[in-house]
Amino acid sequence: MLTAWQQKRIAVVGLGLSGQATVRFLLQHGIRPVLMDSRRKVSGMDSLPLDKTDGLYLGELDANRLAQMDVLVVSPGLDLRHPAIRFAVAQGVEVMGDIELFARCNSKPVIAITGSNGKSTVTRMVEAILQHSGIKAVAAGNIGLPALDAIQSADTEVFVLELSSFQLDTTKSLQSLASTILNISADHLDRYPSMQAYCQSKQGVYQGSRIAFYNRADSHTLPQGKVSEQHSLGLDAPEDVDGYGIAERAGNDYLVLAGSELMPVSQLSLLGRHNHYNALTAAALSLAAGADFASIRHVLSQFQGLEHRCQLVHQHNEIRWVNDSKATNIGATLAALDGLRPVIAGQLILLAGGDGKGQDMTELSQSLQQQVDQLITFGQDGPAIAALKAGSHQVKDLTEAVSKAATLAQPGDLVLLSPACASLDMFSNYQQRGERFAKAAKEVAR
Repeated sequence: MLTAWQQKRIAVVGLGLSGQATVRFLLQHGIRPVLMDSRRKVSGMDSLPLDKTDGLYLGELDANRLAQMDVLVVSPGLDLRHPAIRFAVAQGVEVMGDIELFARCNSKPVIAITGSNGKSTVTRMVEAILQHSGIKAVAAGNIGLPALDAIQSADTEVFVLELSSFQLDTTKSLQSLASTILNISADHLDRYPSMQAYCQSKQGVYQGSRIAFYNRADSHTLPQGKVSEQHSLGLDAPEDVDGYGIAERAGNDYLVLAGSELMPVSQLSLLGRHNHYNALTAAALSLAAGADFASIRHVLSQFQGLEHRCQLVHQHNEIRWVNDSKATNIGATLAALDGLRPVIAGQLILLAGGDGKGQDMTELSQSLQQQVDQLITFGQDGPAIAALKAGSHQVKDLTEAVSKAATLAQPGDLVLLSPACASLDMFSNYQQRGERFAKAAKEVAR
């Protein structure tokens, strides 16, 4: 395939992490791409040998220049509805993403993971389980390491890909050993015309997959196309004798994997029922890729979780402060509330707000009433969230929200930052928001 590309006009459109990885990959295979980005200034370009490319164009995308290409490798950060990209497509230009290019060049087994929430946690769990089983696995894709950088490693035996809906939109050829949609909740509705369109995008992960694992509590995750084999996962008892779920055995709840008792739920390292589901899914995917039960048990009992995802960042006077800044949509916050409420003896104090990305905030209403004792809101859409619960506290910013939480918290309480919103109205990214929360919590709760 790449030999034929040497005779084509190739443009890499969008020069973030995945775009720069695409440029490196193409240059290593003797292909001189044209580089384009809608931004006037792009960080990280100094590391690229620009003298070996066929030009660099920064600023507003030129529709006529795009239309002169044979192939556009488009960054997932760029909306395919951009007028210049749509014009190029209308002229017969092929559009794909870096995952599609990876798929056309890869010959190794792939585990493919998507969903609105929990993708990174499950991806890292699977990678750790496979590695502990002696399988050389690498996590890549939406998790930080671009797939086209990962593919350069010759000794990798299994690729564990976290895939966003944006990446799936430009992927048609991916073949996977096993795949899953963890869950689907309203997200990115500023980019998709409807919830149905967003769900359809996620369904792309099952295309070309041998085994599909879906969430039986979420009908949106049920495969809509043909797959060779499919299994449902859930926090309830398995549907059949060789199924996957949680079942009571001698008074204890056990994870059940392919009909066999794996381990007591009490031995899982991560808090919350949503993480119990993540653990079950990671176990199922890992088993499909050749992991052994002992390695699965070991990793799930030791895995400490990822930063900014229901992460305990401070504990003082029997008050726990939990950073879930990665909860940038309503579904993630609902999962955190559902998962953590059962393990809290006292009040659950929720800090929420930011850029709601066009979500219908009323979807939070029932959980705010039933599971949240104190609600503190901040940011652009903080008032919309505050309006859903009587007696809520609206504050100026996150620092003030933490200070307010400190005055309300008592021993046995849990203070949870789970914003249900993006961070860009007040922070550079969700990581900065989470770090600010952790720092403020340690300062006020000494």
